[in-house]
Amino acid sequence: MATQILGILFCVSAAAAAAGTKVYSFNSQNSTSVSSLNAKDGICKSVVEPLGYACQEHTVTTKDGYILSLQRMPSGLSGQAADKPPVLLQHGLIVDGVTWLMSLPDESLAFILADNGYDVWISNGRGTRFSRGHASIDPYDSAYWDWTWDELAAYDLPATFQYVHEQTGQNLHYVGHSQGTLIALAAFSQGKLLNMLRSAVLLCPVAYLNHLTSPFARGLVDLFVAEDLYWLGQHEFSLRGPVVNKLLEDICIMPGIDCSDLLTAITVIRTGTIAMYDYGNENDNMDHYGQPTPPVYNMTSIPNDLPLFLGYGGKDYITDVRDVQVLLDNLKDHDGDKLVVQYTDEYAHADFVLGVNANQIVYDPAIAFFKIN
Repeated sequence: MATQILGILFCVSAAAAAAGTKVYSFNSQNSTSVSSLNAKDGICKSVVEPLGYACQEHTVTTKDGYILSLQRMPSGLSGQAADKPPVLLQHGLIVDGVTWLMSLPDESLAFILADNGYDVWISNGRGTRFSRGHASIDPYDSAYWDWTWDELAAYDLPATFQYVHEQTGQNLHYVGHSQGTLIALAAFSQGKLLNMLRSAVLLCPVAYLNHLTSPFARGLVDLFVAEDLYWLGQHEFSLRGPVVNKLLEDICIMPGIDCSDLLTAITVIRTGTIAMYDYGNENDNMDHYGQPTPPVYNMTSIPNDLPLFLGYGGKDYITDVRDVQVLLDNLKDHDGDKLVVQYTDEYAHADFVLGVNANQIVYDPAIAFFKIN
């Protein structure tokens, strides 16, 4: 089956800790935990405005009816309106837009970009706590959860791109982490979004997962967790429920799996290709795609003149360096002045969004990349 991802909880290993990753309550300035945020209050009221930054709540409806929330930070702490292009931030799996706001303002990408004069937009994917709406389906209905990451690339990303483009009247820069890179690469390979895009920063780029080295994640792969949970009636994968608790108990007793750090990886991968959803049999695939196997997203189809910044780390057990190399091999004909590749040996998966030194290691180079594009 094609690369199918159920979810990612960030990996915080000893290597990540050595690199400076921290996971704690918001901004170290209050005791509100990430999981206890009230979705009804929204990200602006809960996280951004208490720190003195302007913030606007927006919504956009996808073509298949999902209502997504977007937050806009139109100015920095000084209050001066943004004088640089819009930047859209797209989070990874299981998490939401708060990913970009979890550390101190001088360590969190959203705040840093706003203070550097960029018009910052934060996206929240369907099904996350801030994007639970739909034009006709209730999230308690199993039909609400009948989608894969293909729909994120086909509907969510285009909807948010179009909305930001229309609201600002400008083409935008894009930053994706983990799944946020996967859906962007898929869209770019099909020629989508390019007419609204200035450049893309892809942190922990996910396209090929042949060398996934996390024993925890591999245990889940072997158990085919996604389908098991679905047919048990668990259409929504919630991190705080009896099914997940039992799942963790079963996985953590497997040989070779260390669950002492339970901010680890949960992914379901069947093959190392990047392709559309595999319906499991040739007839269903024929019905949906007109061919017996799912269409492949061809990375070599990404335009060679598209400005790309790829950042990855040597301690990342999700985005293995060998799999990133496969992606780079597919981009070998990319224009030399349009492709920046940054490798940080000591960085793990979460360090790119939560590392205390990510502002110098990752964000400063990314902003420099924006300035020339």
